[in-house]
Amino acid sequence: MQIFNITSRIIITCSNRLSPFLQQEVMELGFTPVRIFKTGVELTGTMEDCIKLNVNLRCASQVLFSLNEFTARHADDLYKILMDVEWEDIIAADGYFSVTSNVDNETINNSLFANVKVKDAIVDRFRNRTGQRPNSGSQLDKTVIHLYWKEDLVEIFIDTSGETLSKHGYRKIPGKAPMLEALAAATLLATNWDRESPFINPMCGSATLAIEAAMLATNRRPGLYRNNYAFMHLLGFGMEMYEQEREQLAEKVTTVPGLTIIASDISNDAINISKINAGAAGVADLIQFEVGDFEMTTIPATPPGIIYFNPEYGDRMGEVAELEITYGRIGDFMKKQCKGYTGYIFTGNLELAKKIGLKPKKRIEFYTGKIDCRLLAYELYAGTKRTDL
Repeated sequence: MQIFNITSRIIITCSNRLSPFLQQEVMELGFTPVRIFKTGVELTGTMEDCIKLNVNLRCASQVLFSLNEFTARHADDLYKILMDVEWEDIIAADGYFSVTSNVDNETINNSLFANVKVKDAIVDRFRNRTGQRPNSGSQLDKTVIHLYWKEDLVEIFIDTSGETLSKHGYRKIPGKAPMLEALAAATLLATNWDRESPFINPMCGSATLAIEAAMLATNRRPGLYRNNYAFMHLLGFGMEMYEQEREQLAEKVTTVPGLTIIASDISNDAINISKINAGAAGVADLIQFEVGDFEMTTIPATPPGIIYFNPEYGDRMGEVAELEITYGRIGDFMKKQCKGYTGYIFTGNLELAKKIGLKPKKRIEFYTGKIDCRLLAYELYAGTKRTDL
C-alpha cells in the first residue's frame, strides 16, 4: 500500500458547532465536501490534499485519512483484521507511532484497551514480516493511527495532523482563560468582517481575537507557525510536497493598507503577553495595543467596523454581581461610543447578557469546552434604545 498514491475518504474534525465555518474554509481551498456533520467535514482526496488542509485550516482539529472500513464485534476481531493491513508500508520499522481512538462498543469498557489491541496488531505484523518493530507510546509528534469504532462499525485512519490543529502555534504565553485559536477564528468568520474596516477588541486578554483578526486580514495561515505534522513521518513522504505548500503560504500573505486593529485591556500584564504573542505571529506591527479600562478604547470614527467583546461570564472567573455591572457598562459603551459599528459579545452566560440592555439581531451558537455559548450580534444605530432580551 503506497498511501501517497491512493485516494480515500478524508474526515476533518473540529470542535462542536465549528463545522459550518470549517466547511467555508474547505470550500475556499477548492475542495468539495461530501458530508457536513456537527464536528467535522468529509471529503475525498489524497495524502497530498491532507498536507494542504493541515497547513491552511484555521478551524480544524485533525485531518484523518481513511485506511480501511470493516465490521468487528469484539477486540479479537479488530486485532485479526488489522493484522492484515500492510503497516510496514506506512510506518518505518525503526519509527515511532501512537494510537488514538473514539470507541463506543458494548464489549469495550476502556478505550485504552482498544488502543492496545491496535498497537498489538501493528507490532505483531511487523515482527512476523520483518523481525523488527517500531516503538510506540502516547506522544503525537510522529505517526498517529486513529481508531473509530461505533457499535460494530470500525474505521481505521491515519491521523495526518498529530498534535491538534486547533492551537495555531504562535501563543507563547496563554494568559488567563484564553479562547482557543480555532474557536476565535470561527467566531471571526461568523461576524462576516470584511477584513478591511476597523476591528476593535476591548478587554482583549492575551489578544487571541486581535491576533487571529490580523492573521485573517493578511491571509496568514496557521501552517506558517508549525513545522511538524504526523504526515511527515509516513513512509513515502517527500519533503518537497510540504515545502511547496509552505512556500505558497508565504506567497499568499497580503498587506492591507490602512488596516486598523485595536486591542485594549486594563491589565499591563495582559498587554505585555499580547505583544509577545502578536510578535510570535508576526503581526505585532498590525495591532494597536492600549492599556486602560475598555471605555477608554479608541474607536475610529470612519469607516465603522467591528467591536468585539469576550468578557468573563462567571463560570470560571469573577463574581456575577460585579459582572452584571460590567455587562451593563459594555452595553452603554457600545450604544454611546460605537454608533455605526456592529457589536459582538461572546458569552457563556445569557443571564448576564441581558444586562447589556440591547437587543441582539443574531445569536450564533458555539461551545467553549463544555460551556454552551453565544456570539451575540448588535447593530449599533444612532439612538439605539435599551430593551430586554
